[in-house]
Amino acid sequence: MEVLSGKRDAPSILLGRVGRYDPDGPAAEAEQNGAWAAWRQVGTTASPQQVLRMVADAGLRGRGGAAHATADKWRAAADTPAEERYLVANGFEADPGAQLDRLLLERDPHLVLEGVAIAAYAIGARRAIVAVKASAEAAIRRLRAAIAAAEEAGFLGPDALGSGFDLEVEVVGLPGGFVVGEETVLLRAIENKRAQPEQRPPFPAQKGLWGRPTVVNNVETLAAVPWIVANGPAAFAGIGDAAMPGTTLVQVTGAVARPGILELPTGTSLRTIVNDICGGARKGGRLKALLVGGPTGGLLPAGDNDIAYAARQLEAAGAVMGSGTIVALDDGVCLFEMATLLQRFLSDESCGKTIPCRIGVRRMYEIGQRATEGLARPTDPQLLLDLAADVRDGGMCGLERLAPNPFLSGMRYFAQEFEDHFVRRTCPAGVCAQLTAQPTMSAQPAT
Repeated sequence: MEVLSGKRDAPSILLGRVGRYDPDGPAAEAEQNGAWAAWRQVGTTASPQQVLRMVADAGLRGRGGAAHATADKWRAAADTPAEERYLVANGFEADPGAQLDRLLLERDPHLVLEGVAIAAYAIGARRAIVAVKASAEAAIRRLRAAIAAAEEAGFLGPDALGSGFDLEVEVVGLPGGFVVGEETVLLRAIENKRAQPEQRPPFPAQKGLWGRPTVVNNVETLAAVPWIVANGPAAFAGIGDAAMPGTTLVQVTGAVARPGILELPTGTSLRTIVNDICGGARKGGRLKALLVGGPTGGLLPAGDNDIAYAARQLEAAGAVMGSGTIVALDDGVCLFEMATLLQRFLSDESCGKTIPCRIGVRRMYEIGQRATEGLARPTDPQLLLDLAADVRDGGMCGLERLAPNPFLSGMRYFAQEFEDHFVRRTCPAGVCAQLTAQPTMSAQPAT
């Protein structure tokens, strides 16, 4: 997927080296382009406590969806007495349409590995694991080549940088579906156990892999750490949204003129991302909605959308940062059918551990499906809302807690289109074959 230029007034923290060196080449080539300089600085001049303080002062928060304070995770693991600790870089990228983690892993693996090394040093972990999908063959190959090159150069392995710190980094390819992206499920999968979430607390930072303290960070989160060390926490904290500073990767696809992946300061408005950078609707079309955050994301209006792309603001709007994806939907898409299909996907991907997820998510899909077939019942809208509340409140993992988002956001912003299916048994987009096509004004086009 094409990498687009983001805002010109912001630094490129994550994509600055993409395309400037051969990921399969020696570490020296990456080093010439700035790789490993921050790790060298840490390994020779900074204590683990000083690194923790830098990350805390920078205000770095997780880019994997939950937006937890990174330093809090690190400190919890570092403060938990243990003979051994682990650092896990989550590059599983559960959303089947997302390519953000893959972009970093394939095109700048040394950046991710440098962030892994700094994080492991900060928490006192002598072993780190980069977890990816088993099908991501290019990412696995390039990561292993980069690890070998870094070990040969002395950046990783026994006595890394002559600092007395030993660090073994391993790449683990995992099978499995959407739920494996959740951190406790990921850890069970690494242990070769059934991929189901664990009750929290205790959190992985206190009791994770093989019962030892384990920090799980998304690869994008770790990729930001070298820049913080090299440029100082204040510089990072001054970029983007004050509550979630820095830059983030966003993947925009669907009915836009210029789809692609871009790096932007957090807090950039959806209008700027979709209209100004990606050119708005492709020729001859009109945008109706944006699916923000992947399968567990929310359906937001496309027109005049000034919602900030940051965790807190998106959550308030009914969406999530999630997988970092935005799918632009035009007038030819039936949003009710889209929400129903997403619910089917989430039901199929559920591990089935809890009753609300195993049964509730499936029932939500079934309610949507019968409405697309003209068989809606008068009680279905309220039943859907009641089920959504039960599923969300009983959630053990992110899939379950966020599964109702497509329906809830659709009913919030596109009430008339959803009522058309539930009450009037019509489909404004003319997509649901067994319903009458009846155009409505249920959505405002992008300007």
